[in-house]
Amino acid sequence: MKIRILSPGKRMPAWMRTGYEDYAKRMPRDSRLELIELEAGQRSKKNYSVAAAIEAEGRQFNKALNDKDYVVALDVQGKALSTEQLSQRLAHWKQQGSDVAMLIGGADGLDAKLMASAREKISLSRLTLPHALVRVVLAEQLYRAASILSGHPYHRA
Repeated sequence: MKIRILSPGKRMPAWMRTGYEDYAKRMPRDSRLELIELEAGQRSKKNYSVAAAIEAEGRQFNKALNDKDYVVALDVQGKALSTEQLSQRLAHWKQQGSDVAMLIGGADGLDAKLMASAREKISLSRLTLPHALVRVVLAEQLYRAASILSGHPYHRA
């Protein structure tokens, strides 16, 4: 199974790339992580339209997705999971046999059509987190969930 993390924005700080890559390389071979950085919707101060930016990002997400992806949207209103629950979801996704696409919205959120088509909506936190940080936190939590599945002792259990 491959887990693809899709997110708008290509110019991220070096600390994000370092943190993400550290956790991605630790993932087991049967749960590889791949980061797909999409073009962010135009957000210039002149003629700025939230709706247009979200729609443009939605088109980018749709181009990157394929019909067999199990789509999981990250959303502040999504279901809050513990690390153990995320490991159970990861086990379920593996049993499904399809690749997982995890969507991180842009500065103004995810397109409503994308949200509606997602098989699951999960929340990493009720806090609003910077998009660069979400990539690192998500990679770390997926690594931790995979570690639990592989029998590594979890210190909170």
